[in-house]
Amino acid sequence: YFRARSGTFSQKCAWGTLSVQDPKEDPKLEFEAKYVELNPLGEGGCGSVFNGYRKSDKLVVAIKHIPNENIYCTHFDESGRELSVEVAVMLKLQSGTSNSASSKAPITLLDWYVLPHELILVLERPMPASDLQSYIERRGGSLKESEAKIILKQLVEAAIHLQDEKIFHRDIKLENILIEMCSGTPRVRIIDFGLSCFTEKNSNHNTFYGTDCHIPPEWLFRYQYSAGPTTVWQLGIVLFECLHKKHFNSSSFIRRTIKINNRLSKDCKDFLKQCFTRDPKERPSLEQIHLHRCPNSLSFSCELTPSGGSHELN
Repeated sequence: YFRARSGTFSQKCAWGTLSVQDPKEDPKLEFEAKYVELNPLGEGGCGSVFNGYRKSDKLVVAIKHIPNENIYCTHFDESGRELSVEVAVMLKLQSGTSNSASSKAPITLLDWYVLPHELILVLERPMPASDLQSYIERRGGSLKESEAKIILKQLVEAAIHLQDEKIFHRDIKLENILIEMCSGTPRVRIIDFGLSCFTEKNSNHNTFYGTDCHIPPEWLFRYQYSAGPTTVWQLGIVLFECLHKKHFNSSSFIRRTIKINNRLSKDCKDFLKQCFTRDPKERPSLEQIHLHRCPNSLSFSCELTPSGGSHELN
């Protein structure tokens, strides 16, 4: 559920306004009265995630512990309180009225507890599901184009929804995408909003947050980046890693030591080339890649079964 493959760059920041609930009087006691924490699911650069359940109805949950020193991005509400931007963003997403599939892609925040030395998030835990990297590994290290396109279309639509809500995830990658496997077709869920922020369309950012090997070229050359073009670059990386048995590295790709497999279909190759346009001003928008033939030429005939029948999130 929570893994880190590479480093991040980060710095404390604050964005926007959002009203939230009052802090709990005894947050640790309230958490322990409501939830049971079980085995660890994983550990990354920002914190640890544990399996657990809600006592009242045995609902399976994921419990994320984030030490205060690892809360890189913060947010101030209308009363001036400093909050984790992860909490603020997830509450904002849950306050929307849309019932579309794309609006339901982000994992739901069920509860949050501010303790003296850490923040505890209680999150929805889809079952059965696995992160996209594990999902690919169980299928031999790459996906068929037909399956990758099903995942890609949902990802693009989820990214457009985040953009409409003025939210920039900043770290869309295999490890931050869950594949829910309760039916024959994989359902995409987005996790880990710890580096996200509120943003305006076309606003430039001058401090990089995210995975170092996924840095967009505009940051490498001009030390600035914006939400839309960066997200398009990251979606290209996700598709690349779905279809190639190798990890993507922006610097290596720019130096042409990593190349797109020429055996891919014309649509997939063109989609990747457009996402990897070096100049962000020439790179297509999320709306434009949503109309591209690649995510829209879907085949639902492939047999999609959870390999090994695992119900655990790794």
